[in-house]
Amino acid sequence: MENQNNKIAKDIEGYLKEHENKDMLRFLTCGSVDDGKSTLIGRMLYDSKMVFDDQLAAVEGESKKYGTTGEKIDMALLVDGLQSEREQGITIDVAYRFFATEKRKYIIADTPGHEQYTRNMVTGASTADVAIILIDARKGILTQTKRHSFIVSLLGIEHVIVAINKMDLVDFSESVFKEISKSYTELANELNIKNTYYMPVSALDGDNVVEKSKKTTWYKGKTLLNLLDSIDISKKEKHEDFRFPVQYVNRPNLDFRGFCGTIAAGKVSVGDEITVLPSGKTTVIKSIIDSGDIIEENFHVTCKNAYAPMAVTLTTKDEIDISRGDMIVHSKNVPRVSNSLKVMLVWMDEKSMELNQNYDIKRGTSVVPGSFEHINYKVDINTFERKQVHKLDVNDIASCKMILNQPIAADSYTKNRYTGSFVVIDRITNNTVGAGMILGVSRRENDLSKIHSKEYTDSEKALNKFIRENFPEWDCKKI
Repeated sequence: MENQNNKIAKDIEGYLKEHENKDMLRFLTCGSVDDGKSTLIGRMLYDSKMVFDDQLAAVEGESKKYGTTGEKIDMALLVDGLQSEREQGITIDVAYRFFATEKRKYIIADTPGHEQYTRNMVTGASTADVAIILIDARKGILTQTKRHSFIVSLLGIEHVIVAINKMDLVDFSESVFKEISKSYTELANELNIKNTYYMPVSALDGDNVVEKSKKTTWYKGKTLLNLLDSIDISKKEKHEDFRFPVQYVNRPNLDFRGFCGTIAAGKVSVGDEITVLPSGKTTVIKSIIDSGDIIEENFHVTCKNAYAPMAVTLTTKDEIDISRGDMIVHSKNVPRVSNSLKVMLVWMDEKSMELNQNYDIKRGTSVVPGSFEHINYKVDINTFERKQVHKLDVNDIASCKMILNQPIAADSYTKNRYTGSFVVIDRITNNTVGAGMILGVSRRENDLSKIHSKEYTDSEKALNKFIRENFPEWDCKKI
């Protein structure tokens, strides 16, 4: 903290510029109840000199008041802010913290371990690049460890750090560490988790959190903070997979109409041919405006570019209908448009999810009424078995068929987190009752209330067959 204060005092602009250019890593801590998630984050903040003196003084007073760690400072109090959390020594809501090192900026999501707060854990994991799963060295892998690991794999988090905590309570035993590491490797293979890293830590005393521990001479790996600083989270971005959900249509005067939003994937250049979905209308990008400055407005001049995740305004060569909720894509790379989606749904409401009940489905900038027509299976988190059910209760995870009242352009979640995820909103209470990932996009469902009913389609086929057999000179397609 002193070094940072010196930098700020000497060159505030240079300090801010330095932090502006650092890349951002989002990670969450998860695991079973009382595995030490909040304590680990508190220790990381404390040892990396990210705690101010007044914060530390307040925590010292609170530690004496609640007495959860004896004479030691309760590091969890640096994260757990709710009164009920401090009294019970547990995490209830997701707590977000920000800190930075010389190499990176971090946003931490401290998630609860109780089963009843699984929905809160899903919220914290939805934007994370790395998951730190804590395991109590005395207890090993528990049911909630499996549940959180399943959710981590489901949400596509590729890097999982397994922090085997409370090693001080098992005398820093190498055999205990290896046994738990072996058991979790089997679980990770079953869940297809791509990258796993194992380390022995004591969050309470700080062993292998920021500084290497002298008590684990047998451990040759990095400390937790060093690993976070060096882990590679970069992904190869396919520029042709351009996705631009329209958030706002900007019309300040008669001579300008711009389409504002944040690029969800890929890149766009002036002169690119684009398609607007779901209408399918095509045009060409005329100009790109970034932060109020026109990058390029002459269609015939050398193109300028914009990349994800830039927030920009696009203008088009032709006057076509584009509205909030539409998606602009490259014409050579158009996602499937449908109102029938195969999804993985996490139900978050105390009121059960009923089939064919209408909800509002919010995906990106679009909000479309829809319902769940069929539950393919529910996942038993304890055994990972698939069960047949007709409704979902709170914290249930299931594969479902979702039908929307109008089609949307959608990608699978594995291809794009933003365009492949959605939330479910109760139309009466306006509460968020579920969240989901798009697994696949089916052909558009027929609207049974209109002319394309099954009865009409069958009659149409019969009529065409009659014409072909009796009047071959007629063009059945035109008829």
